[in-house]
Amino acid sequence: MVHKKFAVAVLAAAVGACAQVEKQNIAPQDELYHDKKVSVSPQTEKAGSVTPEAALAPVDIWDRLRRGFHLERRLDDPKVKDYVAYFSRNEGYMSRVTERSRRYIFHVVEKLEEANLPLELALLPIVESAYDPFAYSHARASGMWQFIPATGRAFGLHQNWWYDGRRDVDASTDAAIAYFSYLSERFDGDWELVLAAYNAGEGTVRRARQRNERRGLGTTFWDLKLPRETQRYVPQLLALAEVVSRPDYYRVPLHDVANEPYYAKVNVGSQIDLAQAADLADIEVEELYLLNPGFNRWATDPNGKHELLIPRTKEQTFHAALSDLPLDQRVSWQRYKISRGDTLSTIARRYETTVAAIRETNKLRGNNIRAGQTLLIPSASGPAGQYAYALDERVRRQQSSGRGSKTSYTVRPGDTLWGIARSLDVGVRDLAKWNSMAPGDTLRPGRKLVAYSAGESNSRTTRKLSYRVRSGDSLYRIARKFSIEINDIVRWNKLSKSTYLQPGQRLTLFVNSAASG
Repeated sequence: MVHKKFAVAVLAAAVGACAQVEKQNIAPQDELYHDKKVSVSPQTEKAGSVTPEAALAPVDIWDRLRRGFHLERRLDDPKVKDYVAYFSRNEGYMSRVTERSRRYIFHVVEKLEEANLPLELALLPIVESAYDPFAYSHARASGMWQFIPATGRAFGLHQNWWYDGRRDVDASTDAAIAYFSYLSERFDGDWELVLAAYNAGEGTVRRARQRNERRGLGTTFWDLKLPRETQRYVPQLLALAEVVSRPDYYRVPLHDVANEPYYAKVNVGSQIDLAQAADLADIEVEELYLLNPGFNRWATDPNGKHELLIPRTKEQTFHAALSDLPLDQRVSWQRYKISRGDTLSTIARRYETTVAAIRETNKLRGNNIRAGQTLLIPSASGPAGQYAYALDERVRRQQSSGRGSKTSYTVRPGDTLWGIARSLDVGVRDLAKWNSMAPGDTLRPGRKLVAYSAGESNSRTTRKLSYRVRSGDSLYRIARKFSIEINDIVRWNKLSKSTYLQPGQRLTLFVNSAASG
C-alpha cells in the first residue's frame, strides 16, 4: 500500500506502502520489492555484444522477467531464507496468484522496460494485492499497486463518482513507475532503500538514515531501524524473485503466461454502457470489469476517460461492432417527469448517475427544476445485478452464473424500505439500487421489489478487504471491529478458532462498508 507521507518536488503530499505477509499456511495477500536500474538483460550489458542466449526470444513472461532481474538476492539473510521457504511450501498460492497476473503482467513488464526499471518490480503487485485490481485495504488503499487517495491524486490518478484511477490497470502502473522513478532519484538508485520508502514512506527512511549518520552507523537498508513490516518487505521481494528465477529447483508451479499482450486499448470516444461494451466485444461483463476495474458504475465517466481495455483477440470484433453503433445509442436514456419535491440529487441517485451528467444532458444552467418538467436521464441498459462494479470476483461469478438467489417482494401498505431490507436480510442501499430507487423514495403498495443473495457477499456495499493484524488483535476483536462473525473469519482464511494471530499477518475479510463504516 502506498503510504501517506512522501515528498514530491512539486507536490508536497504524503505517501507510503504497507503490505506484508506473516508466515502462516494461508496465501499471502500483499508485498514485494526490488533493486537497480535495468536497460538490457545481464547477458547483453557489454556494449555491442549479444550472446546466443540473449538473441533468443523469451519463451514466456517468466523467462523475460528473469533476464531483467537485477537485484542482489542476499540469500544468506535469515529473513530472505524464511520467505524462500514460505513461497516454496505454498505452491497453491503461487499457482493462483501467477494465474491472476496473466491479464496484466506482460503490460507491466513492457512499461518497466520502457522506463528502464528493474523487472523485479513486476512482482510487486503480488505482494501488494495478489495481483487483484479490486483489492481494497482498511487504510483506503486501492488497486493492484495499493495507492491511497492522496498519493493517487499526487501522481495523476483521478478519482470521482464514476471512476477511480487507482484501480485502472494502465494508469495505476504508470503512476507506480513515476513514483519509483522519483524515489530512485531521491535515494541515488539504491533500490533496497527505494522499496523501503515505497513501503514505509520516504520521510521514514530518510530520518532513519539521518539517525544512523549522526551515530556513525551504516546507512544501507540492512543497517537501518525501520518498522517491522518494512524490515520484512524487502526480503520478501528478494525471496519471491529467487523463487521465480528457479521455480523447478524450488518446485513452485508458475501459471503459464505467454510473452505477448493480453489486451489492447481502444478509444471509444464517448460515454458507453459497460454491459453494452461487453456485448460489442463478445465477452462477459466480468471480463470487461477485470480489464477496466477503474470504472465504479454501469458506464464510463461521461466526461472521460473514454478508453477501454479489450482482450486483444476481441479487438477487431469490438471495433467493427462499435463503428456500427451511433453515439446516441451507446447509453440508454429514460424520460423522467419531475414530481413535486424532486431535486436533481434525488433523481441522480435514483438513476445511478450524477447531477452534473443530468445538467449537461438537459442543458441546465443551475439546479432549479420544476414539477411537470421532463428530463432526459442516462441509465443502465440492464438490471443492476448485471454490472460488476467493484465486487469480489467470487461474488460476481456467483451472480453471473445464477447461483445467487433472487427474492421477490410485493410492497404492502405501511411498508418501508428499511423494514423490507431487514426482513430480506439485505442492505437498504442495495435494495434501493436493485430496484432503481433512492433509499428515501416513497413505496407504493403493490409494487414488486427484487433482492439478491450471493454467497459470501450479497451486496455492492460488501468489499473484500485485506487486513493486517496489529499487536493485541484477536479474532473476537477483529470480528467486532468490522461487524462480522468469528466463524466467517476462520472459514475465509482456513484458520481454527485457536489460531494465534501474529502482528503483520494478513487476513481476508468480506466487510459491509455501510455497516462497519
